[in-house]
Amino acid sequence: MTTRYPRDRFDDVADGPRVGAHRGAQRRGRGWIAFAWAALATGVLVGLGVLVLALLNGSYSFTGSTEPSASSSASASSTPSASASSSASQAPAAATPADQGSTTLVVLNGTTTTGLAAKASAALTSAGWKVTSTGDAGTTGTTATIVYYQQTSQAAVAQGIAKSLGVTAVQQSAAFPNADISVVLGADYAG
Repeated sequence: MTTRYPRDRFDDVADGPRVGAHRGAQRRGRGWIAFAWAALATGVLVGLGVLVLALLNGSYSFTGSTEPSASSSASASSTPSASASSSASQAPAAATPADQGSTTLVVLNGTTTTGLAAKASAALTSAGWKVTSTGDAGTTGTTATIVYYQQTSQAAVAQGIAKSLGVTAVQQSAAFPNADISVVLGADYAG
C-alpha cells in the first residue's frame, strides 16, 4: 500500500531510489518507541512526585533510622559483658526537670491508641517537665517507647525524661529535627 503524491520536479531525478520530495518509506514500530519514552518519562515523574510528597509529609527521612540495625544488635549480643560495662560508664546521670532549660520536648504517639501522647504529656508535665507539643508519629506500628535526643549534651535530660515515663530506651538520633528531645511512644507504654 503506497501513497501517491502529486508529481513534482524531484520525480525526474534518476540517481537513487528516492521518490517524490525525498519521502522515504516509514519504518514499522516507530509509534511504540514514542510510547515507550512517554511511559518511562511518566514513571520517573510519578516516582519523583511520590518521593517529594513523602519528604514534605515527614513520613520518610534520609537522616537516620529509628530502629537499631540488626548488625549492631548482633554485635551487642555477642559480647554482653563488654557492652554492658562500656554503656554503664558512658551513660550520663539522669537530669531533673530543673535541668531542662530551653531544651524543647515533643511527645509523639507511635501507636494506634488514641490519646496516648496526651496521656504521656500529662505525666511529664505533672513530673515538672515542659512539653513543647504532642502529636502522632509518622508510623503507627512502634512497639517500644524510645526517647530520642539530638546532641550529646542533651543525653542526661533524655535519661531523666525516660525515667519519668518509666522506660529505659534512650538513643541519639537526628531523625526528629523539629525538637531537641522527641519521645516516640510504643505499644509497651501503658501510661
